[in-house]
Amino acid sequence: MIPTSATEANAICTEHGVRFINLQFTDILGVVKSVTIPVSQLEDAIDHGKWFDGSSIEGFVRIAESDMILRPDLSTFRIVPWERSEGHTMARIICWVQTPDGEPFAGDPRGTLGRLMDEARALGYTFNTGPELEFFLFKSPNGSGKLEALPHDGGGYFDLTTDQASEIRKDMVNALEEMGIEVETSHHEVAVGQHEIDFKYSDALNTADNAVTFRYTLKAVAQRHGLHCTFMPKPLFGVNGSGMHTHMSLFTGKENAFVDESDLYGLSQTARFFIGGILEHAKAMSAVLAPTVNSYKRLVPGYEAPVYISWARQNRSALVRVPRISRGQLKGTRVELRCPDPSSNPYLAFAVMLKAGLDGIKHQITPPQPVEENIYHMEESERQRRNLTSLPGSLGEALAEMRADPLIREALGDHIYERFLEAKQQEWDEFRMQVTPWEIERYLPIF
Repeated sequence: MIPTSATEANAICTEHGVRFINLQFTDILGVVKSVTIPVSQLEDAIDHGKWFDGSSIEGFVRIAESDMILRPDLSTFRIVPWERSEGHTMARIICWVQTPDGEPFAGDPRGTLGRLMDEARALGYTFNTGPELEFFLFKSPNGSGKLEALPHDGGGYFDLTTDQASEIRKDMVNALEEMGIEVETSHHEVAVGQHEIDFKYSDALNTADNAVTFRYTLKAVAQRHGLHCTFMPKPLFGVNGSGMHTHMSLFTGKENAFVDESDLYGLSQTARFFIGGILEHAKAMSAVLAPTVNSYKRLVPGYEAPVYISWARQNRSALVRVPRISRGQLKGTRVELRCPDPSSNPYLAFAVMLKAGLDGIKHQITPPQPVEENIYHMEESERQRRNLTSLPGSLGEALAEMRADPLIREALGDHIYERFLEAKQQEWDEFRMQVTPWEIERYLPIF
């Protein structure tokens, strides 16, 4: 049911009673933006694009150059399952953002990832990703509608009897599959009120589309159950935060370029160079992969979140992990980056990951020896002896690392790079000036 032309799209809309089309894109922070048109305007939008004012979109353009065009990508046409009703049924289409001249807009995150995918294709590679987006479900107290961090259940990892959200997750899975996302597993996560639903990997552009769709689909389903779904990295003190562990591989045609059966870890030299590039640029990527003040309250020792720049197979305290592959399943060989969180813009996150990995291949960056011991339990002197450095400890430190590494500018392009830095520096500056309840409780009585 995916159209390839305006004629096919109109036929599908007629068959299913679609009356409205939601044209979607994201700003540089990954927030979904949209404009809704009646189905009568669909053919014109496909043929000529749809004009909109980009001056009010985060990180897009100045008011003097505000005219932009949305160009629908028909491969993303989906009928929205929770928007089916007589006279109101709606479909969505994700769009490319273009300038008035019809050229790709430099501030379009989706276009940025598309450019990096073209760069990889020129080298003979297809970049595949499979993210694991964790999330929390919270309830509103006393029906007041006031949102607070009150977990919906008291379950733990893989719990069954205390998992009060199992039926809600089933509704989420059904909605995701109706949106064209192939779900593989769903389960309760470690923290109270925390969950995970995993979907099948694909090329990075399709996966980023799915990740964006995933977030607003789960929010919509949760809302219909009177709950709030959040992808905030660390909404609760003292429990695990939510990550977006991302599995990555490069394919050449139908062959996985990361495979070498003779290697101890099953990794080709290409894969090892790719890991080398990821580790080399890990600090600079942090601002894109963990882009909020709150992100760095997840990236602390003790909560299964990586802090130290290292790689391994079994060691989940490492930044990059190599999942063990069953015999006969070598095409599943991949590496997992564990620092991204689901507040990131998937298009930009995958773009910088790919750029860093390709840089490792281009410059043959050999990674250090893997570290299979639990790094959190090491003495500081041992970490120093092994040259185990850590990720930035705050958004402010991450922005400084981002400015110091020209690869991030190359990956994002000047437009997004400058506006992303500007927005995130403002966020960090605002946070630094806040006086928190913790400070009042800690200092007010004694000073």
